[in-house]
Amino acid sequence: MNLIQLSHYSLREKFQIMQSIWEEMREHAELAQVPQSHKDLLDERRRSVDSGESTLLEWDKVKHTIGKR
Repeated sequence: MNLIQLSHYSLREKFQIMQSIWEEMREHAELAQVPQSHKDLLDERRRSVDSGESTLLEWDKVKHTIGKR
């Protein structure tokens, strides 16, 4: 399926396609190979939060600010 074929679907149908893709990907997520550099970055950020150097923000409060800077 390419972009031209996708353009024929309604927005609702596109969301249904996306949902199906995400559900299928989630079933196989454990097979994905995560680079060590990504794991290291997550560990570093966890340490930063645990030490009090950084704080976590609530997604529901943050998502509305994306793209507004």
